[in-house]
Amino acid sequence: MNKKLLCAALLGGLSLAQTAAAQEFDDRWYVTGSVGMNLQDNERQTNNAPFAAIGLGKMLNPLWSFDVELNYQNPNFDANQDLNWSQYGVSFDFRRHFVAEGRNWNPYVLAGIGYQREEAEYDNPGAGPSPINEELSGVAGKLGLGLQGDIGRVGIRTELAYRVNNAVDDSDIALALDDPPPERNDGPDYFGDVLASVGIIIPLGPEPVAPVGPAPVAAPNCADLDDDGDGVNNCNDKCPGSQAGQTIGPDGCPVPVSIDLKGVNFDFDRSTLRPDAVAILNEAVTILQRYPELRVEVAGHTDECGTDAYNQGLSDRRSRAVYDYLTSNGIDASRLSGPNGYGESRPLENLGDDFPGCKSETNRRTELNVQN
Repeated sequence: MNKKLLCAALLGGLSLAQTAAAQEFDDRWYVTGSVGMNLQDNERQTNNAPFAAIGLGKMLNPLWSFDVELNYQNPNFDANQDLNWSQYGVSFDFRRHFVAEGRNWNPYVLAGIGYQREEAEYDNPGAGPSPINEELSGVAGKLGLGLQGDIGRVGIRTELAYRVNNAVDDSDIALALDDPPPERNDGPDYFGDVLASVGIIIPLGPEPVAPVGPAPVAAPNCADLDDDGDGVNNCNDKCPGSQAGQTIGPDGCPVPVSIDLKGVNFDFDRSTLRPDAVAILNEAVTILQRYPELRVEVAGHTDECGTDAYNQGLSDRRSRAVYDYLTSNGIDASRLSGPNGYGESRPLENLGDDFPGCKSETNRRTELNVQN
């Protein structure tokens, strides 16, 4: 074998492969073309010869490819280079690629099986100047290794392989010769050739577009969730698990349906706020400020002493006193319904007009009734 030729082919292919990007899986069919040197079996008594091959292939998955390849070579005899000798065939090759992410070259091994045919002319001094034609054909097997990479839209491949094919003589002239000429090689039943080549890979069709999947769904944000359906997002909801029908404050917690103003009572026949009532109203202001979405009705009441008309007016004045106090302390009037006076129509203690207890301080009151 010509060792210098083998080294040159492999090093040349390696230099190309090192500049190529690592090949990604591309399931398009591709065509191949390669050239190289066929180092002939010595038993052939022929010179080493260049060869060419074309093929069609496909990546079956990221690691395996399959190719069908036609080859042709036309060496000369060592003894008489004027005689014709040609060889051609077909090969079905599987390649196992060893791909690593980030690597700009990928080695592979190959195994193939095919068919090779040889047509040769031999000198036959006993039959005149006309040469004798001989035909040999048989099954061929191939083993090898190589490197593959990409350079832009095409790929490159450098390869070293050993091909063995049996040599069955299927020519008619072989049977007619009782004493074949010495130039004719009838010795071995098979030949082994070494093939060193560099090739190109051209994908067919447009470059595949990576499938566009659904946009990644962002993890739900607590600000967008309201698991208990109370209108307060999970981030701000301090009381998850609210029940339907509850009045909910801005922190997600239930609020009382009325604000207790016990102690906001009035002296008999008066609508002036007492000092003790002012302290309780200040607590009510704090609650309303804490829950800015809360709306309330300001309601005033009287005891049962006096006429209905008088008590109605007195309850109006008492509810107005509370209303004015709330608005003067920062509670927006849009949040207040009223002021509404109910006179003596809604007593908490019903003692009757003629009983001295009609002067009930409990009934002389104001209330804040939650509206939402």
